[in-house]
Amino acid sequence: MRLFRRSRKSEDVPDPRTAWPEQPVPEDAAAAAATFWEAWFALLPEVSAALGDREPHRVEHDLCTIVEALHPRLHFSLDRGHRAIYSLVLTGQEDPELRPYTDAWKAAAPPEDAIWEYHDSVPPVPDPSEVTVNLGETRIALADVRVTAKVDESAGRVDVTVFHPLIEELAPETRTTMTFLPLDATLGERVAAERLGKVELVTEAQEGRLTLLELREIVGGLGSPEPGNVGTPD
Repeated sequence: MRLFRRSRKSEDVPDPRTAWPEQPVPEDAAAAAATFWEAWFALLPEVSAALGDREPHRVEHDLCTIVEALHPRLHFSLDRGHRAIYSLVLTGQEDPELRPYTDAWKAAAPPEDAIWEYHDSVPPVPDPSEVTVNLGETRIALADVRVTAKVDESAGRVDVTVFHPLIEELAPETRTTMTFLPLDATLGERVAAERLGKVELVTEAQEGRLTLLELREIVGGLGSPEPGNVGTPD
């Protein structure tokens, strides 16, 4: 579940929504998407060779370049697929300003095949309890994450707290990642943005603790929100 920042200088950017001056935003999203896919197919033999050798870093620079050309604030990842061997994920992290570009990218995508599948937001993993992530020097097993859920049926949304026994071992700058990564892995980025309200990381276990799979079941059981009750996630 590795997400790369588009800018190769991203560590110098205080605001992740800030585009580099030398990376203009294309005015025509559809044309930019078409250009992306032309570049992708030209690069695909090198991508396949790098993945086959388990050295994806060999093509990271070139992939950054073609994604930045589509929009400098987009992110991408190369992962194991659910339906195919590999997946290419391109996401605007639910920023509405980026949706025209991800929509155009997805609309122009080739049909999925046995090798590649394509996603315009981070999809849920089949079983988050089987996922372990490295945050700094700490290995975090998502099976140990516990959440609480406060359901607003009329709004069709859920407020949650997130807890992990090793949370105190994480550096402050990685705790935000620990807050949202388990939720995106469980629900998928788009459903998490649509269905979750207030999200809070807690350092002590709360009453009414749920596993991530139990949270998925609760969110999956929500009905459609009433008109006017869907807002922007906190």
